[in-house]
Amino acid sequence: MNKPTVIIGASPNVDRYSYRATLSLKQHGNDVFPVGLRAGKIGDTTIITDKPELKNIDTVTLYVGPDNQKAWTDYILSLHPKRIIFNPGAENTEFFNEASAKGIECIEACTLVMLSIGNY
Repeated sequence: MNKPTVIIGASPNVDRYSYRATLSLKQHGNDVFPVGLRAGKIGDTTIITDKPELKNIDTVTLYVGPDNQKAWTDYILSLHPKRIIFNPGAENTEFFNEASAKGIECIEACTLVMLSIGNY
């Protein structure tokens, strides 16, 4: 099932979890939009270095820590995602509560684990 997903904190570094998640999401048949600060590629997917207007986003998965999320919160909320996944290290009670109050499902989980057990 395709769940269009925006990856915040995408990195061209093969050792980063955002890199692995991008590849895994694609392998599971999802449309992915990796958004990061550094230009580059993840497999054959180009990292987006601005904040494009995107429609029909199911999930935003976060790979940036709470201190760096402030620069992203307005953008994330403008996407009107159905859910936000706060990956390990991205937990943020304030943003979690703000997004939840707007009707967005918020989950503290690991995208890679969710995909591996069929719970994405």
